Amino acid sequence: MLKKKKTEKKTEVYALGQHISMSADKARRVIDQIRGRSYEETLMILELMPYRACYPIFKLVYSAAANASYNIASNEDNLVISQAEVNRGTNIKKFKPRARGRSYPIKKPTCHITIVMKDISLDDKHVEIDSLKKPRWRNKHTAMAYCDMYSSSSSGGIWDKK
Repeated sequence: MLKKKKTEKKTEVYALGQHISMSADKARRVIDQIRGRSYEETLMILELMPYRACYPIFKLVYSAAANASYNIASNEDNLVISQAEVNRGTNIKKFKPRARGRSYPIKKPTCHITIVMKDISLDDKHVEIDSLKKPRWRNKHTAMAYCDMYSSSSSGGIWDKK
């Protein structure tokens, strides 16, 4: 007897860019800034950042949004980047001729970028946008002490010195 599977409505779409000609570390620097942000905010960030990696990432984000509007009929206002990852690809190897008949190897790194977008209107849980962001590094052991140097206390602060 055949059983019908429950058809769940898909809430995530992705775009994959392979063999992009740049270092994975340089692309990761941009990807860390857009992870967990909304679609419109991501486009503004990518247009204003001065890195060469922004253009292929911009194209992938735009492609993922087009996939979302076509495949799951979602609105661009409800899209959030839920996952963004960069993996190392293959190295393109060439040889450059040098003096005395020698050759010098040229290695150009490539990377694979994956952008996963989620439609928060279709999701049952309604995940808050800020919860998707990666927490920044914080040093819990240092505390800044506030010293009022301008008050007219008996110590006088730095202004009493002659």
